[in-house]
Amino acid sequence: MKHRSAFLALGAATVAAAVTGGVLFLGDGGGPDGPAKDGELPPATAAVVRTDLVRSKTVDGRLDFAQRRAVKAAVDGTVTVAAPEGRTVTMGQALYELNDKPVTLLHGPVPMFREMKVGDRGSDVLQLERNLRDLGYGSKLYVDVWYGKDTEAAVKLWQRSLNRDTTGRVGKGDVVFQPGRVKVAKADAALADQVGPGETVLTIASPVPVVRVRLEQGDGALASSGTKVEVTLPSRRTEAGKVVGTVRPEGSEDGGGGGAGSQDGITVEVVLDGGTNAVSGEDAKVAASVKFVSEAREGVLAVPVEAVLALRGENGGYGLQVVRDGTSRMVRVETGMTSDGQIEVSGPELREGMKVGVAKS
Repeated sequence: MKHRSAFLALGAATVAAAVTGGVLFLGDGGGPDGPAKDGELPPATAAVVRTDLVRSKTVDGRLDFAQRRAVKAAVDGTVTVAAPEGRTVTMGQALYELNDKPVTLLHGPVPMFREMKVGDRGSDVLQLERNLRDLGYGSKLYVDVWYGKDTEAAVKLWQRSLNRDTTGRVGKGDVVFQPGRVKVAKADAALADQVGPGETVLTIASPVPVVRVRLEQGDGALASSGTKVEVTLPSRRTEAGKVVGTVRPEGSEDGGGGGAGSQDGITVEVVLDGGTNAVSGEDAKVAASVKFVSEAREGVLAVPVEAVLALRGENGGYGLQVVRDGTSRMVRVETGMTSDGQIEVSGPELREGMKVGVAKS
């Protein structure tokens, strides 16, 4: 609830600014421009209404896929089959081909950081063996952290199916480990391009569609995971969604995933409740409109902000000048959220439909 607390504090400051910017203090006397005393009528009135108050901010965003990141070559080579943009690739399938050999996607959180061979031990070996088992090459494989002869045999079967040399070893450039299936967002290296270690071959993302939005640095509370939004898509259809987290701005060093704070703002990703079907047929080149709902109050009593009066005296607080039967009286109230020129008010003497004094427009 950290973001809610932040906006409650902001709400209190807004109320204070609203009611003291042209404040009317109740006290002795009053003068021609002061508030009416009990019994006197104000220059104008407004009704106490029961309504929903919503504090929101609307910004532009663009359709994309979650968690963009670069896939870089581990070895020198020539791209013989380029990455197919837009394709979803899953475990055991090739992301691209280098020197006429597939670079295969396998699942797991540990990156490919070394050649794996008999005698090796580690969490990378364990996830390799899990992939071999799940791909159907592990009938005689004991899945553990040891790269043994059983692992070597399973690797040879797998290599034979890929038209690779059956070495029984897995080279750094043979596979790419990712947490799950991925979508090819961009082919950075084209057919016949020469690539070297550390050069970006393609950009991948999660298959989950998102709307990526850039917020100002002062809107940090809106970036909290779970913040609800309403997205107007390029087709003008409206879909509900929520913030799932922040990402690094595109073009940053790691291409995505980490913290998103910068001097220029905060980049957040929004998922739509309707998932992939929600963005089917939408034009990703056209901006979407994202309405962030930072706080909502349903069915509360509200009046125009200018109806609230600051009370003078040791008790202080705020009040409303209630008008009835040709006369008026002051009623003490508690104030709450403000939105679009209205402020939430509450008190034992307040009723929906009451007339209250406001400054003459």
